[in-house]
Amino acid sequence: MEKRIFGIETEFGCLVRDDKAGTPERVVEEVKNHCFYQKKWGLIDLHARDYSFEPARSGGFLINGGRLYIDAVGDHEEYATPECTDIFDACRYYKAGQWIVQSLLNDLGLADVASFHNNSVDHYGGHTFGCHENYLVEMQDEDFFRASFNYLLPFLVTRQIFAGVGRVGGHRLNFASMKNSVMTISDYDVDYQWVSNFYGVEIDRTTDFQLSLRADDIVMRISSRVRFNRAIIYPKWDSYYNFSNPHRLHILYGEGNMSDYATALKVGTTSAVLSLVEEGLLGAEVEIKDPLEALRSVARATRPGSGRSSGATAARSRPSICSASIWRRRKSGFRAATNR
Repeated sequence: MEKRIFGIETEFGCLVRDDKAGTPERVVEEVKNHCFYQKKWGLIDLHARDYSFEPARSGGFLINGGRLYIDAVGDHEEYATPECTDIFDACRYYKAGQWIVQSLLNDLGLADVASFHNNSVDHYGGHTFGCHENYLVEMQDEDFFRASFNYLLPFLVTRQIFAGVGRVGGHRLNFASMKNSVMTISDYDVDYQWVSNFYGVEIDRTTDFQLSLRADDIVMRISSRVRFNRAIIYPKWDSYYNFSNPHRLHILYGEGNMSDYATALKVGTTSAVLSLVEEGLLGAEVEIKDPLEALRSVARATRPGSGRSSGATAARSRPSICSASIWRRRKSGFRAATNR
């Protein structure tokens, strides 16, 4: 694709340190309302974008082209950048989202008692907050997507080497029992719509540090369900441009980077690899037998020889699995994803 469109969605965790400020759900609602009704930084939705997950007045478009809204699954504040064609613009708008939510907290006088966190995981509470990416891709049909997805997996599994946020400690998912689970279950029905897979989240004391925040919490390669079914990719077959092949590819497995360099690399290299997939230039010489095992293995391989088998069919190191895609991009002569 000559000029790809992409964007980043960030789910913020809310921590309330004083009960007088109310519940996290109340703070999230106050911040959203202050943005649209008092500050008038955008227009709130008067219609439901989704009756279950984004009902009317749950958020709206901002004057910078992005969106601020409350995701009903978990009742957290979420910010989406505008659609971008330049990775540095994506970084700017991504940072702007952090500034917006913090400015709203400051303006409400809540900054001393409440805070938003871009860390993508609650280590002690067992919850995770996503940082998702969207890419406009040329996918002919669902069969083409599934075949291309296998070529994309080795890159998505290993890009945490340069785009991972890092994590102290880890989680262990227990599908047999919730007895030792640190995760609290909410009372909101929307959290359990289309959920068929429950598990307990336990503190894993066998690991000290990981490259990735969310590797422990990914349980599916591809899934259209979110809660308790977190996947690497959520296939969203929607197109808002025309009736041809472009569709939105929604990558669920991502993390909220604080480093602008890591954010730019994450979006730029992924866009480059997607171009190789679309042009049929990414071969099958490197395949992942067990992507989920490989994801956790790479995350925990912070010292030489500390990781388990990554499940790659080719005898390559983890960095070379990732760099093979980038090298093919350079060799094929494609233009850089920055469009500059």
